[in-house]
Amino acid sequence: MSKDLTNSAVDRQNILNNPYALAEIEKAAGLRGIPFEGKTVVLKEQVAAFFEVTLRTVENYLEQNAEELARNGYEVVTGNRLKSLKISIQEVGDPETHFGITTKTVRLGVLDFRAFLNLAMLMTESERAGLLRKAILDIVIDTINRRTGGGTKYINQRDEDFIQSAFIEENYRKQFTDALKDCVDMGNFKYALYTDKIYVSIFREKAQVYRRVLRLDKRANVRDTFYSEVLDVIASYEAGFADVLVQNCKTKGRTLTSWEVDDLFATFEKQAHWRPLIEKVRNKMASRDLAFRDALHLQLQEYVTPLQRDEFERFLGEKSKELAERLEEAKDVMKRLKERE
Repeated sequence: MSKDLTNSAVDRQNILNNPYALAEIEKAAGLRGIPFEGKTVVLKEQVAAFFEVTLRTVENYLEQNAEELARNGYEVVTGNRLKSLKISIQEVGDPETHFGITTKTVRLGVLDFRAFLNLAMLMTESERAGLLRKAILDIVIDTINRRTGGGTKYINQRDEDFIQSAFIEENYRKQFTDALKDCVDMGNFKYALYTDKIYVSIFREKAQVYRRVLRLDKRANVRDTFYSEVLDVIASYEAGFADVLVQNCKTKGRTLTSWEVDDLFATFEKQAHWRPLIEKVRNKMASRDLAFRDALHLQLQEYVTPLQRDEFERFLGEKSKELAERLEEAKDVMKRLKERE
């Protein structure tokens, strides 16, 4: 999916919150700045020179996007902090940082690298900013692919919670299919039919639509790509609705018709306790798939938000691992879960 960073605040924030991509982008940018309070900052004048635009152009962006830029590292320095900053500027000894304004000013706006990058993603007048945006997108893709071993289709499996959620869901799936087999008077298509009803209820997509969004081939098992939170809610649906089917079948003393099952499911999915769980799952699926898999779930657009730093740590950081490593480490956990059945 083609990304336009100048228009998408979510895409911009995902890049700025990704510490692994950010480190690579900073190396590539080669921006010379001023050491200040343990980080590197630049002045508005330096930004204007770097992007070959007027100072007024930079100031306009700072004014029009004040909240976003402040959130990402732009600030106005005053008082004792300003004195320290002026000393740092003098120690750099680079005429590029003076511009005749720093000696008498009582407040000075500075941008750290995140704020500088944020501005580059907003600026449309500068050819250099456009080239940097292209490099940013390439670096983000390369970084994610490198840290995930070449692809993001199964990035969900790098989460330390995935194996346990998948194992538990598999057990409840068996209860659900057994209930359909024993209690519902329909052909084998009932398994796909009511699985799709669960998917649509939770994340508004049938399995085939989900496949298209994630560009999965026919051989791929869609559940292998679900995040642990999604698997947990699916398991809850399966366990709960299986019980509804069994109890109604016992009460009536016969198998249920498709109309009866449809009515039961309509009542089941409207129960109030599902709402907060479904809201959370829709947000997680929509936001993570856009950031990691470059996949937009059209039915969930309203749930997309930028990922926070801990999400990148969870799926790309030191705690994230390949599934094979997870399986080896999880042998004892799975054994205990099996013994509880």
